[in-house]
Amino acid sequence: MKIGKKTVVALMAGAFVSPTMAGEKEDLLQLKKEIASERKELLKLKNTAVNLIDVFVQQGILDKSKAEGLIKSAEAKANVEAEQSVVTQSVDEKSVTEKTLTDETGKPAKAKSSKSIQVAYVPEFVKDEIREQVRAELKEDVLKDVKADAKSEKWGIPGALPEWVSKIRISGDVRFRGQDDFFGANNPGQTPANPYLDYLSINKEGGRIAARDKNEELLNTSRDRLSIRERVRLGIDADITEGLKAGFRLSTSNISSPVSVDQKLGNTGQSYDFVIDRAFLQYDYKPDNSNKSFSLYGGRIINPWMSTDLVYDQDLSFEGFAGTFRLGFNQNDPVVKNYQAPAATSQSRGGINLGPQTPNTVFATLGLFPLQEVNLSTSDKWLFGGQLGADWLVRKDSRLKVAAAYYDYDNVRARPNASNSFKNDWTAPQFIQKGNSMVPININDGVNGRCTNAKSEPGQGCLYGLASDFKVFNVNGIYDFSGFDVAHVMFSADYAKNLGFDPARIARQFPGVLVGDKIKDKTSAFQLRLDVGAEQVSRFKDWSTFVAYRYIERDAVLDAFTDSVFHLGGTNSKGWVLGASYGLAKNTFLQFRWVSSDVIDAIDKKPLSVDSAVIDLNARF
Repeated sequence: MKIGKKTVVALMAGAFVSPTMAGEKEDLLQLKKEIASERKELLKLKNTAVNLIDVFVQQGILDKSKAEGLIKSAEAKANVEAEQSVVTQSVDEKSVTEKTLTDETGKPAKAKSSKSIQVAYVPEFVKDEIREQVRAELKEDVLKDVKADAKSEKWGIPGALPEWVSKIRISGDVRFRGQDDFFGANNPGQTPANPYLDYLSINKEGGRIAARDKNEELLNTSRDRLSIRERVRLGIDADITEGLKAGFRLSTSNISSPVSVDQKLGNTGQSYDFVIDRAFLQYDYKPDNSNKSFSLYGGRIINPWMSTDLVYDQDLSFEGFAGTFRLGFNQNDPVVKNYQAPAATSQSRGGINLGPQTPNTVFATLGLFPLQEVNLSTSDKWLFGGQLGADWLVRKDSRLKVAAAYYDYDNVRARPNASNSFKNDWTAPQFIQKGNSMVPININDGVNGRCTNAKSEPGQGCLYGLASDFKVFNVNGIYDFSGFDVAHVMFSADYAKNLGFDPARIARQFPGVLVGDKIKDKTSAFQLRLDVGAEQVSRFKDWSTFVAYRYIERDAVLDAFTDSVFHLGGTNSKGWVLGASYGLAKNTFLQFRWVSSDVIDAIDKKPLSVDSAVIDLNARF
């Protein structure tokens, strides 16, 4: 802050100029008012200039670092000019005083120069008033500056706590979910004629009869169910060295499902399963003044792809290695530099993973993920993936992002066993939901020592696997517009096609199993979705809504990894999803979804309709 030149002259001249006016107190009070008025005008001018600079930064017209440099330069120049003004004014006052004291008449003479200022003696009580007023007005500004410096520089913390504390970041969330599932009146009942089999339970028990004895042979297709679930996650990230960090996340889980970390309430008070959901190392290389950068991931990591839950469920973690390489363009554009990209995933925009968050870049992601290690075999199951995309900040309030990917699942399809052989049992999947075409690996042929009449009826299988290979081509895109004052509007589209379905090979290896419509190519999927509202519902009264239509044929994608809520998981379904989120408090929000779905290809012409009402209470820290 700077004090007006009248104030400076008054304080300097008052030390040696004698009283010359009868009404000096009134004049001094008037002078004080003039000083206050001048100071007010100076502050108004300063605030106007600072606010204009802030607006230019927010609009992308001026770079933030240049704006800060401009303000510092102006302050330095103002300090120099103020000092020069004080010196010049002191000289003028001195000449006026000398002339007044040495006038030929022996009486005080009036200064005739228009630039000279005659100042009367300033009493101590006036000096005290000025001093107290300036101190009060500066106190609040000084305190704000000190607090800001203390927070940014962490005063007192480094000396009081060990160094590793500042390198650790802890986050987590808790979710309570109520889900009510309603089944269509025309769905098949829970009878042996129901063609919708629970293949995961059949494989686990070793045959259809064995699963039936435990009431696990059939999927629930007719009995409405209400379930209460809970999810708790705790993550810790640690900075190791420049560019390198490590992290892990603990979560509730049912262990058997890679796409759900929910724990059902109602287990007679038994303890929950708590597992390591993520454990990884991540290296980020971002050199200064370069348009090239990359990130490398290893371990059990977050989904590295730009994707939706049409292909990968939002709770799915990946095991293996991935790398994302980025080449930027127009990176010096102030709009790009000042753009704050949202988080790649958002609970209020659940089901959409935005992938690498680096606007105005072309990016490529490569991944290598072991799915299942097969004992005594070199034919392990793998996922090899590659994605190429572009992220373009069209304007400061519009963003377009597109990506094309190819996911090659190696050794996931079933291979038939020879009579009474168990060589290919490893081809049975460790986890499935429902929808993909299934074929028997072991059959009760009267010879098989494992697949007997006690396990399955004659001609039925005891162990099942996927009929198709999965080589999935996926293309998706988003357009996010933030030009409205009240909400973001985001449109997303996703398309997937499985290029690995080979009906001739299936008919040759598993003759007579898939016939008619069951052997036809049903390998396409798409989803259209519109989101309106906040990017992240994190404050009271924040809101977000969305509507989506999904169509996913039976062998379009691997049913094990797709969304676990729509149609109660899996493929071979179509329908709508409506959702809304509302902020209840800071980092606390309520989300409601209505999911209505029907089977695309009804098995044995028996329909399967499922509607679900899902309400989530989310809190994060």
